[in-house]
Amino acid sequence: MQRRLSELAELIGGRVQGDPERMIMGLATLSEAGETDLSFVIAGYRKRAETSRAGAFLVGESLTDLPRDLLISPSPRHGLARLIDEFHPVRETVEAGVHPTAVVDAEAKVDPTATIGAFAVVGPGSEIGARAVIHPHVVVGRACTIGAAAVLYPHVVVYDRTEIGERSIIHAGVVLGADGYGFASDRHGHTKLRHVGRTVIEADTEIGANTTIDRALLSETRIGAGTKIDNLVQVGHNARIGRGCLLVSQVGISGSTTLGDGVVVAGQSGVAGHLELGDGARVVAKSAVFKSIPAGETVAGIPAMEVGRWRRLQALLNQLDSIRRRLLGIEKKLRSENEED
Repeated sequence: MQRRLSELAELIGGRVQGDPERMIMGLATLSEAGETDLSFVIAGYRKRAETSRAGAFLVGESLTDLPRDLLISPSPRHGLARLIDEFHPVRETVEAGVHPTAVVDAEAKVDPTATIGAFAVVGPGSEIGARAVIHPHVVVGRACTIGAAAVLYPHVVVYDRTEIGERSIIHAGVVLGADGYGFASDRHGHTKLRHVGRTVIEADTEIGANTTIDRALLSETRIGAGTKIDNLVQVGHNARIGRGCLLVSQVGISGSTTLGDGVVVAGQSGVAGHLELGDGARVVAKSAVFKSIPAGETVAGIPAMEVGRWRRLQALLNQLDSIRRRLLGIEKKLRSENEED
């Protein structure tokens, strides 16, 4: 496939600076690109761009001084997404229907346009929507709902009464609706609190590989529409995650915590239980949140605090050794003066 730079600009709603007739054969990284490739450049990669062999760059308005033919987009990342679809179109490899080795209960409802892969299991009372794809070795329990055009990759396990919204993507190894971590404990031991609620995944959600989302004790654990969850994330029972949130790898959200819309929790951060994170709140990587966060606030550290305060404390921490040496010097000087007196 080849496209003129001007054609790509029209495709993504951008503009060309340089030669609009330059032919682009594909997309490539800065280090691997050749003269017929287009590379994506962000601010931190300016030096790499200057030494790259790429024929043209996809950039935002802040990088229009780069010495190369440029495809300038008002939203370069969205432009990149559209270009990936153009140069690497999705080729449908599955056919509608139920594989002969799949086990689909007689009481389940499977839309004729859906796909049920080899050795998949669909329990009684479950419904599989139009154009949904259930890959091999997926287990869908009783009374579940899988929305239209949802995709469940191999070895996903969907416990009873779980709902997955349309167009959602559930990657390999995800477990939805397992019992939450709840016990009544005393000196005699730990009595299990059987969880009888459910898990709801709203439309257009993507959940990364080996993530687990627990069912609620009595009500529901809910993931809002358009939320994107990375690999290896744990969401506890009764948690409610808002619309359009981002949870990055190895994040843990404890039970009964609520995240508003558009919340971002960066990698390896933990949020304690029964808290509220307001709309647009942000948690910096490797933070531990022990109290609720107001809407729009960014926090960092252990324990998490307002990010400006955290930065000041980090700057002070880096000076502690110097401060210690100065104090020791002052103490030594004072002792010496006292001895002379």
